Amino acid sequence: MSACLLRRNAIRRPFQRPVAPVVKDGPRTNRDIRVREVQLIDVEGGNLGVVATFEAIRRAEEAGLDLVEIAPNAEPPVCRIMDYGKFRFQAQKKAAEARRNQKQVEIKEVKLRPAIDDHDYETKLKAMHRFFEEGDKVKVTLRFRGRELAHQDLGVKVLDRVKADTLAIAKVEQDWRLEGKQMIMVLAPK
Repeated sequence: MSACLLRRNAIRRPFQRPVAPVVKDGPRTNRDIRVREVQLIDVEGGNLGVVATFEAIRRAEEAGLDLVEIAPNAEPPVCRIMDYGKFRFQAQKKAAEARRNQKQVEIKEVKLRPAIDDHDYETKLKAMHRFFEEGDKVKVTLRFRGRELAHQDLGVKVLDRVKADTLAIAKVEQDWRLEGKQMIMVLAPK
């Protein structure tokens, strides 16, 4: 009877999911290279030909460096003897430099009305010119209110005027289209 009670009151461990193997990013190195032969390139960049993988690893260890798989899809895979830590550092530095020099293109929006005054139009046009000089795209939105929607030709005239005035520094990426109570046109710098 006591054995039956013990089985019922036994403490069970919670279910644990199996841990997935760690997926390593970057090229395979040293003992992770699991092919019979590799095309070996030495430290100076000289081609040593097709060598057994264990021999290539031995040469790398003698030099105090790593065997790094450069072209895994080649037949046989191309491996190079190098300092892997230095290689990763250089790659990270290059990627950071590329991100720093990358320009994000933004879309700036300029809102107009069909009966816009000349001075207001000139102010909006100056803003558009500034956006184009910064390398940004401009979304021109022309809003209609009330009965203005019946006179869409006035809106088309304003958008054609914008197109003509920005022709020297911008190109039409998306011509005007009517969406509900507004016309939208997208311009991009040349």
